[in-house]
Amino acid sequence: MIWDVARLGRKGDGVAISGEGRALAALTLPGETVEGEARDGRIAAPRILTPSPDRVRAPCPHYRACGGCTLMHGSEDFVKAWKVGVVTEALRAQGLSVPIAGVHVSPPRSRRRAVLSGRRTKKGALVGFHARASDVIVDLAECHVLRPALLSALPLLRELTVTGASRAGELSLTVTETPAGLDIAVAGGKPMEPALFSALAALAERGDLARLTWAGPDQQGQSITRRPPALPMGRAQVVPPPGGFLQATTEGEAALLSAVRDITRGAARLLDLFCGCGTFTLPLAETAEVHAVEGLAAPIAALRDAARGAGLRRITTEIRDLSRRPLLPDELGYDAIVIDPPRAGAEAQAREIARIGAAKLAWVSCDPVTFARDARILAQGGWTISRLFVIDQFRWSPHVETVAEFRRS
Repeated sequence: MIWDVARLGRKGDGVAISGEGRALAALTLPGETVEGEARDGRIAAPRILTPSPDRVRAPCPHYRACGGCTLMHGSEDFVKAWKVGVVTEALRAQGLSVPIAGVHVSPPRSRRRAVLSGRRTKKGALVGFHARASDVIVDLAECHVLRPALLSALPLLRELTVTGASRAGELSLTVTETPAGLDIAVAGGKPMEPALFSALAALAERGDLARLTWAGPDQQGQSITRRPPALPMGRAQVVPPPGGFLQATTEGEAALLSAVRDITRGAARLLDLFCGCGTFTLPLAETAEVHAVEGLAAPIAALRDAARGAGLRRITTEIRDLSRRPLLPDELGYDAIVIDPPRAGAEAQAREIARIGAAKLAWVSCDPVTFARDARILAQGGWTISRLFVIDQFRWSPHVETVAEFRRS
């Protein structure tokens, strides 16, 4: 059957149309004509009959199987424009139109943090990303998004998998490059016992790891720390919780921070909501007092430890579930507010911010749809987006982030 690809869906698959309906076609681009049979609404292996002028040769040998990248077959200009379009279309669907102030794309081989999967086999182990729409692990030999240090760690990760994975289980391996060395957090492994601890300690020594954290079934992680895996956040040094959230690339983090600093410039008292372990709090506290709010205790503890002795302005912290208990208008009396919610957005908090008077507001988002929903709530309260920055630190994936400057109308 012959299909015409009309556009890309939000996950990067082509939306293909024929006389009999529509289906999703992986690894296609708008304007292409493809051939293939649809099953359950998907064309598993479309054959390109008429390629798009934006089509390029994907440089990675794993590309067709691996689910880590979905857009490597598109030119850089096409992917950049498509991601900007994803953001602007989501806002337009909510009746909002905004100026794009800038676009950042992190370079190839820049991911300092990745979550890989590991599984034992009869001959050893597989370590890599899952295949598209599958629980099959694509065993990586090469990767064009990971930093070289992460790629070089693959043999050690396979040894960890052979040593500590059950025969039927799958490990989740969160690997972060830090100036002190790799920080690896493993979940889903065998229960920690003395013999396993000794084997893991030997692997951490041989791999010169900064920290190795192991969590078996129903166990809290137990860490082998050879050096604190500290990361710079402004002039502070943060040791994040094992496997804790961090921005994926240093270039992307710098772009996010630059936009937030620009939006909040001149504020003497700042509020940082969903602050994590201090990505924005610590650099902003070099020039302003900051109240940092986060729902989890471990990131707050890491932030507090990093702030000590860093020569920063006053930082206060609060552990609070902002989805269930958002800050109310009488608690939002700051010169500027920074908010960086999870993928689900911050609908409840947006409703409270919509009720306050003028303040500088920098809204960081990792999901255009939930951001557009929250932006509409703010717009109904009299706020407008004056500038929007698009940040792409997940190169060749459909993921895109934004930083928006809101002002009172």
